Amino acid sequence: MTTLFISDLHLDASRPHITDLFEAFVRDQAASAGALYILGDLFEAWTGDDTGDPTAQRFVDALAPLREARIPCFYLHGNRDFLLGDAYARRAGMTLLADPSVLEIEGVPTLVMHGDTLCTDDLPYQAFRTQAHSPAWQRAFLSRPLAEREAFARQAREESRRHTGNAMAAIMDVSQEAVDATMRASGVRRLVHGHTHRPAVHRFGIDGAQAERIVLGDWYDQASVLTVTREGIDLAWSTRHAH
Repeated sequence: MTTLFISDLHLDASRPHITDLFEAFVRDQAASAGALYILGDLFEAWTGDDTGDPTAQRFVDALAPLREARIPCFYLHGNRDFLLGDAYARRAGMTLLADPSVLEIEGVPTLVMHGDTLCTDDLPYQAFRTQAHSPAWQRAFLSRPLAEREAFARQAREESRRHTGNAMAAIMDVSQEAVDATMRASGVRRLVHGHTHRPAVHRFGIDGAQAERIVLGDWYDQASVLTVTREGIDLAWSTRHAH
């Protein structure tokens, strides 16, 4: 069986080429796989399951081949779409996973997560994340009119761009100390995550054992897909697409 992992598509009406890439990926790869895992930041922003964004419906339609073939699709929240709820997940045919989760993937215990909690040196972001993931904050936000939520999301994206532009690159990446502690606590030697947009396979030691951290790439200009089989892993990118 083949298991596929993707993350950081950042689907948005302003970038329809990314949705085009995803539709082709489902037809050409996911529709014949054993399972698909989406590790967060599927959408550029998510202001509630009552969104009227046509991109949200395009994504539901794109997953139709998986639903028809009964191929499971799993999703865990990213830092951009952490408000995506049960109602939309059911429409799309996705099963929500906790972030992080330990899964048996092709015979290997694997920790899957979005990856933002590993960026422990980015203190301003971690403070916002703690606030935004509290049930009280989420209830209050989702109770606002949709137009007000969308305005807030636009402002938050602008502030995020400024923060990313001003912060040192090392602060925006994961902390190896956090990686070691998280993998040790979960009892795994394989970790798959996204978030940093720095695709790579990192191999290192934890307590005398070999470990690996697989980072998924973003989809801004290309499709980044991790394929896992019992024979091994393959982290690949498609050829670059023009906007």
